[in-house]
Amino acid sequence: MNKTMRFALLASATVLLFGLGSAVQAQQAPNMTFFVTSTPVGKGGDLGGLAGADAHCQELAASVGAGNKIWRAYLSTADTPAGKGINAKDRIGNGPWQNSKGVTVATSVADLHSANNKLGRENSLNEKGQMISSFGYVPNQHDALTGSTPEGTAFAGSNINMTCNNWTANGFGKAMLGHIDKRGGADTETQRSWNSTHQSRGCTNEDFVATGGNGLFYCFAQ
Repeated sequence: MNKTMRFALLASATVLLFGLGSAVQAQQAPNMTFFVTSTPVGKGGDLGGLAGADAHCQELAASVGAGNKIWRAYLSTADTPAGKGINAKDRIGNGPWQNSKGVTVATSVADLHSANNKLGRENSLNEKGQMISSFGYVPNQHDALTGSTPEGTAFAGSNINMTCNNWTANGFGKAMLGHIDKRGGADTETQRSWNSTHQSRGCTNEDFVATGGNGLFYCFAQ
């Protein structure tokens, strides 16, 4: 093999490695502070409680280079005989939050729960920067688990089960859902539909799919 050919092969290999490095780098999102999970935990509403849901957020964030933050799932829990419920809005820090593309979806907790938030299909991306398959697409997976009121709080009373038994049930129970593809509109109900739209049929994977979901949920960095 002559020197010219060796040089050409070396140059090609360098370009290839540089290209692969750029592709890997493009998948990284170190400044991301908000995303929708790309995959469910896979056990219906049994997320392993809040700790299990948080761990899922942390793992997915780490997979794209954003694991150096403390991630929390946007989920509320109900009152139990052992203690008061937990509000989703109190778990996620103060903001602002931006998606993997650098778009600020909310500047504060108040902004997040107002008509000013920038959530919706275009901006509520998963950790890989991909849009969620939503209404009008197959499959429709636009339901997000939240267990929350439009204000981001738990439903009052231990007899109201909107959290799949505080995210431990894969069967009996229900979950309050939001729509990841929240659409614009002047009315408050439409604007806040991202976190409190309707209940699931039950707490199995099949129940979530039946109402337009896949057991996905929101993750925020504190």
